[in-house]
Amino acid sequence: MSAITPLHDESLRTRLDAAMAQVNRVLLGKPRQVKLAFTCLIAGGHLLLEDVPGVGKTTLAHALAASFAFDFQRVQFTSDLLPSDIIGVSVYERETGQFRFHPGPIFTGLLLADEINRATPKTQSALLEAMAEGQVTVDGQTHVLPQPFFVVATQNPLDLAGTFPLPDSQLDRFMLRVSLDYPDAAAERALLTGSDRRDLLAQLTPQLDGAGLAELSRRAQAITASGALLDYLQALLAASRRHADIRVGLSPRAGLALLGAARAWALLSGRQHVLPEDIQALFVPLAAHRLVPTRGASGDSLARSLLADVAVG
Repeated sequence: MSAITPLHDESLRTRLDAAMAQVNRVLLGKPRQVKLAFTCLIAGGHLLLEDVPGVGKTTLAHALAASFAFDFQRVQFTSDLLPSDIIGVSVYERETGQFRFHPGPIFTGLLLADEINRATPKTQSALLEAMAEGQVTVDGQTHVLPQPFFVVATQNPLDLAGTFPLPDSQLDRFMLRVSLDYPDAAAERALLTGSDRRDLLAQLTPQLDGAGLAELSRRAQAITASGALLDYLQALLAASRRHADIRVGLSPRAGLALLGAARAWALLSGRQHVLPEDIQALFVPLAAHRLVPTRGASGDSLARSLLADVAVG
């Protein structure tokens, strides 16, 4: 990969726009999903991509890693995968008479957890500490992960054979859940007549690095959220906790995630303040997978119902 120009030599905004344009050239016809992925990354979250095979989930992860100069590791989750296959293992060395830790693929910048719901809950839980605290614990020893650390997990629809639903605690570690869906006719024609996606991925160049991402995150945290905006956000949280069809509503951690994501979305939109429209744009991908319904309604429909029921103050 080519070296990245120091921050003071080029506009950070120009680089950010170039990174987004680069990803959009590879993942055709999905500008909103790309913006959601960048929002999640800048806000310090993790991304869950849920969709049928073959719509570009893995391509998006590769494009993000290339655009941000991330070290990249891919783990194919299967039913026989063990936690140590992800985290690493301590191996006894006869020469020294001591155990030495051998890091697993989780020690990277961007981890692609491919088909995460094909692994057992025990293996899925190996990601919990890493995603929440940026560290892993093995044999009583804590090992800090490199920063930035970003998990992109893909998930097949749960009606497919051989899948294990992610527990609520694991779902809550993902800031956003996004569906790429099928491309429209124009984008699909461009895919059919254009270059192979693997060739395009090989041509991508880093536009930002860890320092640039850290600066973007710092700027996002400084985005203004007015008192009225916070009132609206809290009203949505409160409504989720008293809705008749929701058994478990949104937690304070979900509220913090929504505010952080809204600030990052506003930054990507070129504004220094959060609007109610930012909350509305993010609410379904952020809230739907966290809502636990009392009966058959889906999280997506419940999240849309909350948006319809809660008025902007």
